[in-house]
Amino acid sequence: MFATAPTWTTERLELLKTHFAAGLSCRQIAAEIGVSRNAVIGKLSRLGLSRERSGDEARPKKPRERRGRSVPRLQYEMLRQVYDEAAFTEAPVVSERRCSLLELSKERCRWPVNAEAEEFSFCGNTPLAGMPYCQGHTRLAYRSLARRAG
Repeated sequence: MFATAPTWTTERLELLKTHFAAGLSCRQIAAEIGVSRNAVIGKLSRLGLSRERSGDEARPKKPRERRGRSVPRLQYEMLRQVYDEAAFTEAPVVSERRCSLLELSKERCRWPVNAEAEEFSFCGNTPLAGMPYCQGHTRLAYRSLARRAG
């Protein structure tokens, strides 16, 4: 077995404290002493050394850009429109354009139609904008709590 030299010798500790007091960054101290930046940060923390930040030296916060409405809000509005436009019915949704997994795309409803392995397919109707399902299957997938209870 090989013995490794200790990372923090008395000399390195003195250099660490001297460079820290001089205001060098952790990266600069690491390069001068010959250790990693993380080793310097860890040792400073264990020694309880930290630089006080005044309110003026704090990093300025970047202004947040508003890109419009949030995704959950947009989804809520789409679903609200689905429920408001059509009255809820228990009638089955007619899947006129059934398709296989290989034919499935963003332009086709992704609702699975048959559970049997040989006949398995997807609805294939045109989905609502921004949704994976057609209007009928969207109503089934995102049923409101009031409709679930009934």
